[in-house]
Amino acid sequence: MSVSTTRRRSARKAKGDGHLRRAEILQAAERIFVADGYEGATIRRIAEEVGVSSTALYMHFPDKACILLEICQGVMQELLDRNSQIAERPLDAVNRTRMMLDAYMRWGFEHPNAYQLVFSATHPFPQGADGTDATGELAAACYNKFSGVVREIAAEGRLRLGDGDSAAQALWAACHGVVALRLSRPNFPWQPEDELIQVTIEGLLTGITVD
Repeated sequence: MSVSTTRRRSARKAKGDGHLRRAEILQAAERIFVADGYEGATIRRIAEEVGVSSTALYMHFPDKACILLEICQGVMQELLDRNSQIAERPLDAVNRTRMMLDAYMRWGFEHPNAYQLVFSATHPFPQGADGTDATGELAAACYNKFSGVVREIAAEGRLRLGDGDSAAQALWAACHGVVALRLSRPNFPWQPEDELIQVTIEGLLTGITVD
């Protein structure tokens, strides 16, 4: 028996609760998908990262596409829940927009692997007749919650330029750009994340809205 085989087997974990092992698989796969891309990731590599056999992993997921799909759906559902909670608060539309953008950027900085996987990677999910993949419905619902609040700003006559849709798209794209660059260029001398968030959001809202 080789040394490498001995080490690999000793690293394998005892059988545990199914939901805990499933969560471990998702976390490991998330890291590997980001590091190696979807094509570069293999079931064997994911299984070794978790410390289980490939056969054991197949008891939880039939293939790696299902793993990726569950990761993406989980992320989108969490963001949808956050946007839904903020959208329903009895606050000024500009303040709710600010809170949504802040929550979006902070979530990205706090969950870099999931963010890059969901918002910066190409997904291999089959497309439906409408051209959306298996996460399209959740993604659309998440964005619609946000854009609906921005359209409230427009309806109040508080946009300096554009309409509710163009304003929502520009706000989201700008915040995504900051988060994506911060995560993909970690060696750049970035300012603290709190400052980046504040400058980005306040700069955007000051330029696009009126009191």
